Amino acid sequence: MFTVTLMSAPDARALDPHAVDALRNAWGGGDLRWLAPDVAAEFGMPEVPSNQWNVWADLQSIGLDLVVQPSADRRKRMLLADMDSTMIRQECIDELADEAGVGARVKDITARAMNGELDFNDALRERVGLLKGLPVSIIDKVLAERIEFMPGGHTLLATMKANGGHAALVSGGFTAFTSAVAAELGFDENRANTLLTDGGTLSGEVGLPILGKQAKVDALNEITARLGISPADVIAVGDGANDLGMLGLAGTGVALHAKPSVAAQCDVRINHGDLTALLYIQGYAQADFVHF
Repeated sequence: MFTVTLMSAPDARALDPHAVDALRNAWGGGDLRWLAPDVAAEFGMPEVPSNQWNVWADLQSIGLDLVVQPSADRRKRMLLADMDSTMIRQECIDELADEAGVGARVKDITARAMNGELDFNDALRERVGLLKGLPVSIIDKVLAERIEFMPGGHTLLATMKANGGHAALVSGGFTAFTSAVAAELGFDENRANTLLTDGGTLSGEVGLPILGKQAKVDALNEITARLGISPADVIAVGDGANDLGMLGLAGTGVALHAKPSVAAQCDVRINHGDLTALLYIQGYAQADFVHF
């Protein structure tokens, strides 16, 4: 059996009951279950519809996300999340670069690296090099003034943890940011790269080894082994090319507002909803949400 989940952006409330019924009837789906009025609904299917991606494209054009996945074991025991442009709206290194006056150059490198056009490690070294001489104190300034949390993140963490889930933040960014973000959102642990310093300024170098694509896969394997669960018990979420390894290994890999080349390689794509979409696709209804 498979479950079809339809979702709108929460603030848009664009999921029309008539449209949901029309799709369910066209596909011969089972009983309809509303997870949140005008926002999320689901129904069962005996098999994956042959025109799934044609329908997906049509729904995208009207602001709706569609996910079709196996019904069994879709509620996960662990969340593994990327940070930049996933749990927060920004790319931390881009914000630091703005403060250093090299924002445009660094943003271009970041975009190309996240789209898989550049080697992640080389791109990170190049960008960090451009931050040389920046006062360490600028990190706290960026955290306070520039970083915004992705909508739904607090609720996602609180709900999964209230239901026995473990949450790990694994980022190709920096520990100076992941430690603060993890503490605010309620992650159980976090991993990231280290910005090296020289006195009170950034040295322009990053600690080795660099945490990139393979390191995220390794983190998934190491943490699940420690918890006594399997990768199939994990829901992972990210947006960049360096997330593809963990998204492919996890039981459910979610491309959230992802780069086009990344989304194209993932079956679960959330382009309109926020992080609460990760709860809906696990079968949580809005009434089940635990608010931070």
